[in-house]
Amino acid sequence: MRIGELAREAGVSVRALRYYEEQGLLGSTRTSGGQREYPETAVERVRFFQSMYAAGLSSRRIADILPCMDTGTTTAQQRDMLAADRAELDRRITELIDARERLDGLIAAAADRVGPS
Repeated sequence: MRIGELAREAGVSVRALRYYEEQGLLGSTRTSGGQREYPETAVERVRFFQSMYAAGLSSRRIADILPCMDTGTTTAQQRDMLAADRAELDRRITELIDARERLDGLIAAAADRVGPS
């Protein structure tokens, strides 16, 4: 699949795909005309990157995780790294839930003061 098609399928920009390649996260082959070609599996891989970025992980950390994803196996050190990342996500989720509950309280208080619409 060509770079534009991958970008559309994965919901990212062509620029993002080039960045992933620069960071060593994504590989492509080149056609005789010099165009990038990606395997069909690249779509899910890019979606994984997006998910990890949204969770706050850096390109470097994603690069550390990729061998686990690619081989389906982990070392004890990799499992510790993954567990630490998960614990950090749990902490951030707790903070987000707290923020949502505070906003819910403000919304409810404001609705009580305004009265029926």
